[in-house]
Amino acid sequence: MKTIQVKAYGTYADVKPLEQLNIQRREVTPIDVEIDILYCGVCHSDLHTARNDWGGSVYPVVPGHEIVGRVTKVGSDVTKFKVGDLAAVGCLVDSCRHCECCERDLEQYCEEGMGGTYNGYDRHLGGHTFGGYSEKVVVDEHFVLRVPENLNPAAVAPILCAGITTWSPLKHWKVKEGSKVAVVGLGGLGHMAIKLAKAMGAEVTLFSRTPGKEKDALAMGAKHVVISTDPAQMQKVSRTFELIIDTVPNTHDLNPYIDTLQIDGTLVLVGLLGELQPTLHTAPIVVGRKAVAGSLIGGIAETQELLDFCGIHNIVSDIEIINIQDINVAYERMLKSDVKYRFVIDMASLKK
Repeated sequence: MKTIQVKAYGTYADVKPLEQLNIQRREVTPIDVEIDILYCGVCHSDLHTARNDWGGSVYPVVPGHEIVGRVTKVGSDVTKFKVGDLAAVGCLVDSCRHCECCERDLEQYCEEGMGGTYNGYDRHLGGHTFGGYSEKVVVDEHFVLRVPENLNPAAVAPILCAGITTWSPLKHWKVKEGSKVAVVGLGGLGHMAIKLAKAMGAEVTLFSRTPGKEKDALAMGAKHVVISTDPAQMQKVSRTFELIIDTVPNTHDLNPYIDTLQIDGTLVLVGLLGELQPTLHTAPIVVGRKAVAGSLIGGIAETQELLDFCGIHNIVSDIEIINIQDINVAYERMLKSDVKYRFVIDMASLKK
């Protein structure tokens, strides 16, 4: 298969900073769309993969799965896009397309393994995939998304991961007008969860470990802010919530939040990949018919539904735009939660 060389930013080892390098993209096939990348969001997953925090990283790593750009070329069989369209690519660029999950538009749970936008298996060129910290990307049109033209394209980028990661459980657990929803953590995922749940008609509460987030949370649509380290405040919301979206990526105690669920309530983990510590006490779960669940991003149809919803309700992420040359500093700031609330790379900086 013919390839093209493009500039990118990535790393050759877990202990090395990201730097400019060259990668190979396939030339457009009949079913492909080529996108000139304008903006790419920065996700915690990017950092974890670059530093091999989860194991399994294949180098060189080129992160980035929150991609927004303009279509520059389409294959002969492409029907959904034309040159000049504003388009997006999220966390998925491939799947088997025939397993039960794929047939249900749940490609993220593909039984043969989803094709991640980076560090996934490249079914076309072999080897592994490279993400959006690059000049352009070539993707099967099935995995390319339409972006509403009324939205700020830079602020759309985080919707492709932070947005869909929180939208999917909100939809799956049937949040509706009047639902009582809580969000744990006001970061990249948490601020999107608040905006989306509010737009769906829910009464939203933010759980925060420390004061200082009230003003931002209320502006985003939260009705209440509860300091989770304050036993008195936690007691006041006992048995209150139908759904809790837990966005915290680090190990933390879930037990206090379980007590705030209604009967049949569910706490959904969307941030933590790892062991629960301390021990999760099952008595409140059993006697209240409560559940602790997990959710992984969303399928392509669901992600398109989300983008359309955001277009109607004018919802985008709160972002700080950076140049690609500042990505290593951004990673260190992200570890300190020093961003409100998502970094987005202006990919024009790669061409400087």
